[in-house]
Amino acid sequence: MTLLVGRREAVDLAEEFRVVYAAAFGTEPYFEDAEQAEAWRRTFMLRHAGRDGFRCAAVREEGRVVGFAYGYTGGFGQWWTDRVASLVAPGLVAEWLGGHFEFVELAVLPGYQGRGLGAALHDALLADLPHERALLSTWRFDTPARRLYLNRGWVPLVEDLDGESSLFGKVLPKPAG
Repeated sequence: MTLLVGRREAVDLAEEFRVVYAAAFGTEPYFEDAEQAEAWRRTFMLRHAGRDGFRCAAVREEGRVVGFAYGYTGGFGQWWTDRVASLVAPGLVAEWLGGHFEFVELAVLPGYQGRGLGAALHDALLADLPHERALLSTWRFDTPARRLYLNRGWVPLVEDLDGESSLFGKVLPKPAG
């Protein structure tokens, strides 16, 4: 069952998220080790939970988190937004950056992949956001994540952002009501 979790609950679940992150990103093509997963939990996930517009979705099965996704409102003065702004054309910066929803992370335990959980997390995270547009970066080469984003309506804005990744954008529907 996919559900949105609040900021406090996301922080409380950070260790379970780390377990999912380590399993999902410890395999090909990412090969992140346990130390990198712990650094992600401690440094990124907990800092990101404090950002404006933070939103998190999680899937629980058999009493544990088996997948999660999160993001927040991106803006200038944040590392990722400033980095992207330094790498892309000024027109793209003006149109897409600042006030966007930054889709930061999506991870599903390997044994649960291929069952639609990534799509469910994706859709729950983006449902009824007040933002006009969303941005993310993903590997340039063919991966399940890249295929998921393409299948969910994301478009490549810059195929070669930095030699390894592509910048994707998505115009978001206006919230219902």
